[in-house]
Amino acid sequence: MIFRPIPKTNELIPVVGLGTYKNFDVATHTKSREPLKEVLKIIHQHNNAVIDSSPMYGSSDSVVGDLVSELGLRKLLFFATKVWIQGKAQGIARMEQSFQRIKNEIMDLMQIHNLVDWQTHTQTLQAWKEKGRVRYLGITHYQKDACAQLETVLKTKQFDFIQLNYSLIEQEAEERLLPLAQELAVAVIVNRPFAQSALFSKVRGQSLPAWASAVGIDSWAQFFLQFIVSHPAVTCMIPATQHPHHLQDNWDAFQHPNIEPHTRQQMIDWLASI
Repeated sequence: MIFRPIPKTNELIPVVGLGTYKNFDVATHTKSREPLKEVLKIIHQHNNAVIDSSPMYGSSDSVVGDLVSELGLRKLLFFATKVWIQGKAQGIARMEQSFQRIKNEIMDLMQIHNLVDWQTHTQTLQAWKEKGRVRYLGITHYQKDACAQLETVLKTKQFDFIQLNYSLIEQEAEERLLPLAQELAVAVIVNRPFAQSALFSKVRGQSLPAWASAVGIDSWAQFFLQFIVSHPAVTCMIPATQHPHHLQDNWDAFQHPNIEPHTRQQMIDWLASI
């Protein structure tokens, strides 16, 4: 597995983490949680892998907290969650709830989701960071139309992480945000690496190009993920899944060195041609 440093501290995290949107919003009964246990068992194999959750994802915070405790993996993962609400008191209450549900006294990364009331929550989180309650501060968005706003907020130089959408068919972040993150030493987490399955729809019925197989890419998921990680600004990406074999396939993409720039361009050209 490839590890990359968080720029502000040089702490290493694997380039593949785990998103929990929809997939971890499950009931309390055992049957629905068993595959998620297997997913967590796989992801913990490389210490400090990011598991990204949110109180807006239904029960995902609680499910993460329950299963990580049950499996004894708490010290092996990097926990990231979010706040998405207006108001200081409301933000504090929502974040305290996430601490309780995930069962962590210290949160590795707390992110202001979709920049909602970001000035207010930034003040709270800076105070919490000074007290050691959170280790890193971040901002997030998942829409290309938010690039300009993300850029403005990032330039305030108050954040350690930015989470954004980026993929072979959502390349807007390359124009200004990814270079700016590099310039400001901000870690980048990529959400929507498959553009919410749109990439799989686009290649349905297509075989992998021979040149992709020649560089160790064995599936379409690996093809899409390798493109993302080939950008030097990207620290980590968080494909969501509840299927252990999908996660293993994602990890297997990085048993080989990163693709070269010419292969990256081949990917762009090939996808545009179909």
